[in-house]
Amino acid sequence: MLYHPPRKRSVEIAGHKTSISLEPLFWDMLQEAAGRKDVPVNALVAEIDAERIEAEHTPGLATAIRLWLVADLGQRCDRPIAGQ
Repeated sequence: MLYHPPRKRSVEIAGHKTSISLEPLFWDMLQEAAGRKDVPVNALVAEIDAERIEAEHTPGLATAIRLWLVADLGQRCDRPIAGQ
């Protein structure tokens, strides 16, 4: 399952539906992160989207989610990710 092509899913951000393509591994990580924060996946995606929009170099939403998840993993492992 590690090398599985992206899957497209719909999410809602601020009342607007959009679709995001992520590999199943990242969907799983996103669901786990939302569970740890005790928020729905849509709320976590909205939080990541807000941070992404404020960034100096605005990545696409799927990229922002992947980067956020890697940074979150690094923080939980007490291993800062380069560039943070």
